[in-house]
Amino acid sequence: MLLKSKYRVVFLITTLLIILSLSISTINYVVSLNNAQSQLKDQALPLSLDNIYTDIQKSIIQPYLVSSLMANDTFVQDWLVNDEDNSQKIIRYLEAIKNKYDMFNTFLVSDKTKNYYTQNGFTETINKNKKDNQWYFRFKNIQNKHEINLDFNEHLSNHMIMFINYKIFDHNFHFLGATGVALKISYIDDLLKSFRLKHKFIVTFFDKNGRVVLSERTINKKKTLDDYEKLKEYKELILSKKTNVIEYKKEGNKYILNTKYIPELDLYLTVEANLNDFTEDVENVFYLNLLTSIVITFIISFLIYFIIKNYSKKLEYLSSYDTLTNIPNRRTFEEKFNSHLLLKRRRDSDLGVIFFDVDDFKSINDKLGHQKGDMVLRRIASILKKSVRKTDLIARWGGEEFIVALIDSSLDDTLVVCEKIRSSLEEDLKLKNICNYCVTASFGLTMVSQEDTIEKVVQRADEAMYEAKKEGKNRTKILN
Repeated sequence: MLLKSKYRVVFLITTLLIILSLSISTINYVVSLNNAQSQLKDQALPLSLDNIYTDIQKSIIQPYLVSSLMANDTFVQDWLVNDEDNSQKIIRYLEAIKNKYDMFNTFLVSDKTKNYYTQNGFTETINKNKKDNQWYFRFKNIQNKHEINLDFNEHLSNHMIMFINYKIFDHNFHFLGATGVALKISYIDDLLKSFRLKHKFIVTFFDKNGRVVLSERTINKKKTLDDYEKLKEYKELILSKKTNVIEYKKEGNKYILNTKYIPELDLYLTVEANLNDFTEDVENVFYLNLLTSIVITFIISFLIYFIIKNYSKKLEYLSSYDTLTNIPNRRTFEEKFNSHLLLKRRRDSDLGVIFFDVDDFKSINDKLGHQKGDMVLRRIASILKKSVRKTDLIARWGGEEFIVALIDSSLDDTLVVCEKIRSSLEEDLKLKNICNYCVTASFGLTMVSQEDTIEKVVQRADEAMYEAKKEGKNRTKILN
């Protein structure tokens, strides 16, 4: 019963610890997940938008300065006014600028002749009726002195090119033409790839019509915003000049999209993040914490079980044994003796009981002290254990009284054992050394009958022991 109770306590504690661990880990996970979502939405994505915007600005600063330098160069202005017939001069100039600043291309358009020059020579004469030439006439008529234009040019490359256009004026501010540099946008593609690999963001640029202008080409084959099944319903927000945060679900995953208008490019920048990519670490921490909690819980449970087991053993021992003499106590004797009483009634086997009391023990305590008295009791218990079989029952009944039950022992055999114990006590040298005289005891002996109870047996043995005391002590008296 005690063992079952012990296991129930350990099971209950283990269950409570597991529930506590699960609760704490789950609460931490939910809090961390919410924090990760909030941080992504309120900090990481907006900051990434700004970083991308800043990187793009940095990438066009030098080309912009070079374009400005070319437009304000007096050589270019003089050549357009006085020496345009000598095309080799401007071609060499454009080639020198390209090589010096490591540009993809340099160009110049004369407003007087409408000739288009690059570092490779004369390219074409532009015309209002040609679609590819419309950029020049549009640029000529705007108020800004410069612009950034993303476009294709079949004479330069089959890839998207970034053009930085700058107007050229003479000293009287008459429009002479346009010049500038051209850059491949592959560096932007690399930039977009780095943001995906390093920061787990998908970056895309749309024009005002929703056309995909810039994106990482290896992972995005879509051409317009309408090709995005989940985003096309947010088209108006994405193509708004206000910064927006859009949350949506796709294929069971939650996504967050930040948008920003870039006026220098007249493009709409979107930064998309899959929430799972940012909560993966949170989930890993959750599972690690959960595993750690469970391991710690089982370690604690094992320690609790081990402690309870040890304490149970101690309690069992304290409840069953006399702490002074280390032999069974009265309660244990009664439990075991009752079992043998039942066996006797069934098999009618012999069962002898010896009850004895140390003679003049009070004088030992009074004259020699309780410490000597305890030593006497421990020595008597040691002699008693050596004098009976392992199958027999012994116990300290209380004070200086001891009891013995001899299993399957006749009256004659019980008397022999009783006399053996009595003479061993009287002749024991250790007892004599403790008290400086021979220690004796008075014994009462009785045999158990079929109708007996433990109370009747002990009462007869006790009466027999008192008869022995009356007759002079250090003797055995039989009473049936």
